[in-house]
Amino acid sequence: MNIVVCIKQVPDTTEIKIDPVKNTLIRQGVPSIMNPFDKNALETALQLKDTYGGKVVVISMGPGQAKAVIREAIAMGADEGYLVTDRAFGGSDTYATSYILSQAIEKLGPFDVILGGKQAIDGDTGQTAPSIAEHMGATRLTYVLDMKVEGDKVIARRQVEEGIEVIETKFPVLCTATKESNKPRYATVSRKLYSLRCDIPELTFADFPNIDTTKIGLKGSPTKVKATFTPKRTANGVTIEGNSPADVAVSLLDKLTEAKVL
Repeated sequence: MNIVVCIKQVPDTTEIKIDPVKNTLIRQGVPSIMNPFDKNALETALQLKDTYGGKVVVISMGPGQAKAVIREAIAMGADEGYLVTDRAFGGSDTYATSYILSQAIEKLGPFDVILGGKQAIDGDTGQTAPSIAEHMGATRLTYVLDMKVEGDKVIARRQVEEGIEVIETKFPVLCTATKESNKPRYATVSRKLYSLRCDIPELTFADFPNIDTTKIGLKGSPTKVKATFTPKRTANGVTIEGNSPADVAVSLLDKLTEAKVL
């Protein structure tokens, strides 16, 4: 079984820095980690490999520093890792990113299973992985808790609002994982040392001679960020005091009535 996992390096902070001119993420000087949901996707891949055999390949798109999360994935148990990077890809939105990743997957494949986290904690759109399936014409299953293979069939349990849904489909299939899917394993010391020696090949614009240039980078991104801002605080809390709970309740009702809430 050939499995590919799309992982992303994201800022390890709640204070996201944005370029005020380009409205794109500023990565310099911000500590970064592997997107937590992508770790769950990687663990799903490694569990499939443990059960059915095969190979796990990880792909990340970003600047050179993103190789750090690829090495982390290899330390956890992935077999190979590739970085998709080029100035021509800079500023890509979820549509352009998913298109570029789909091209990389097709170049490195074929793969039976494509995995990714349900969303990235920096953008929180949850669009990239499902869009990869759309570009590739593959079946997509989101919020997958676990998977098993029977012959040429994949049986997946996925989380929905009403409970658990069981779906049966065929390869190739793209699935997204959540934190409820599993608990990512820790890397062993030997695997960490091995990951430091691994070569991480880069895939650049030149490696995709047939890529549609109207679908990549800022120019190929149909969504644009017009402005970013921190919401201003427009109200303050009020402390209600009293000699007894009854007095506090009366004061609260008076204030709510005064504010025309009641």
